Amino acid sequence: MPLPAPKSPRKPMHNRSIQVHSFEREDGLWDIEAELIDSKSYDFTKRDGSVRKALEPFHHMHIRVTIDTSYTIHDAVVAYDAAPFGPNCTSIADEYRDLIGMNLLKFFRQQLKERFGRTSGCTHMTELAAVLPTAAVQSMTSKRKSGSNADRRPFQLDGCHAWRLDGEVTKEHYPQWYVAPSKDVESPAG
Repeated sequence: MPLPAPKSPRKPMHNRSIQVHSFEREDGLWDIEAELIDSKSYDFTKRDGSVRKALEPFHHMHIRVTIDTSYTIHDAVVAYDAAPFGPNCTSIADEYRDLIGMNLLKFFRQQLKERFGRTSGCTHMTELAAVLPTAAVQSMTSKRKSGSNADRRPFQLDGCHAWRLDGEVTKEHYPQWYVAPSKDVESPAG
């Protein structure tokens, strides 16, 4: 269902596109690749007098992490096709090798902020890296289900509103882990 129509006339200003693709490798590892593109919906004049045309990217960046089935990062690489301040932005690229060793499911976003926050990283590359955990989980869902252990609680339970333990989705898909909602018991009026 799309968003409802806006309540006021408006004009387009900024566009951001994020795409993520995953690949199962023949060596048993996985590549998760993400791309971010920012553009404006209008022409604008840059400080040097040149004109950036509407829809021409001023941010266009890529990140790829190689992970194992436990979501630990074995390799990381970033690349820039466009950055507003050229080498002043792109010179940080090699620093993102520090992602190696991090685990996408164990405090990854917190570690991202600590390691690449503020002047230690690129704001947009760090934001792009933050989408990797959920994409990785989605990538491996079929593998996890086929090799799942019936005695081990599925990782997604209690991970979001739909997968809460007392929810209908858990009741349908994992009834052994379902917990009936607690009922509030009112004490008699005294």
